[in-house]
Amino acid sequence: MPTPSLNMLSGLRFWKMNGLGNDFVIVDLRGTQVRLGTDEAQFLGDRDGPYGCDQIITLEEKDRQIFMGIHNNDGSAAEACGNAARCVAWLMMQEQQSDEISLLSPAGPLHAKRVGADRIRVDMGAPKLAWREIPLAEQMDDTRFIDIKLGPIDKPVLWGPSAVNMGNPHCIFFVDDAETQALERFGPMVEGHPLFPQRTNVSVAEVRSRHDIRLRVWERGVGITKACGTAACASLVAAHRRRLTGRKAVVHLDGGPLAIEWRERDDHVLLVGPTALEYEGQL
Repeated sequence: MPTPSLNMLSGLRFWKMNGLGNDFVIVDLRGTQVRLGTDEAQFLGDRDGPYGCDQIITLEEKDRQIFMGIHNNDGSAAEACGNAARCVAWLMMQEQQSDEISLLSPAGPLHAKRVGADRIRVDMGAPKLAWREIPLAEQMDDTRFIDIKLGPIDKPVLWGPSAVNMGNPHCIFFVDDAETQALERFGPMVEGHPLFPQRTNVSVAEVRSRHDIRLRVWERGVGITKACGTAACASLVAAHRRRLTGRKAVVHLDGGPLAIEWRERDDHVLLVGPTALEYEGQL
């Protein structure tokens, strides 16, 4: 376990929250000069340590708004996290006694609204679909099918996934049965595939109907996770682009369902799901 300048964390307020089991340590850095580095993020995310989580989220002040910083538990930075956005939005709504709030994230602004006691809807913005935006290392004019094959060259087990950026890059394989895929084996290989210069999240999606998707996710910098909000958004976008679903679907992850809509009028993706506060305190 890393033991860098961890004393600077002492006394900081934090919350342990989760969205469908995708869990976070949310640290309040407002009014301080503290900034989390790789070692501090690894310490807080360590499953064998006192806290442990998928991602570490920081609350900071930027341009008079709440900025949500994101680190994976391996210490790497992330640009977007839909489940964390819901959790942070819920916290700030409680603090400000409001049912709507706008946040800043590394991927851009987010707007959230309360739609139930613990259910939050987040506007995740428009997906990025061009190869340079995802980004891919090679030009591919149709990112609905990208040139990745797993298994024997002449008889691949999986091939032709879709690529979507929902604030972070995603690679989605469409399969007949998501449960039987050895995601723990090929997830890390695809995450670091040369085609993805910023690495990628890896998902297997089983389309069960026009409005129903089963999804399992290998999250970049984390591993297999119970839920990933941006992956759920990316899977619906990819499925609709391949004419497998409509623009709305329930995406069933290991931790439970998320409702996703790719809104036609402005191209934005809306994410709806629950939040849960596990405990809070001081580090």
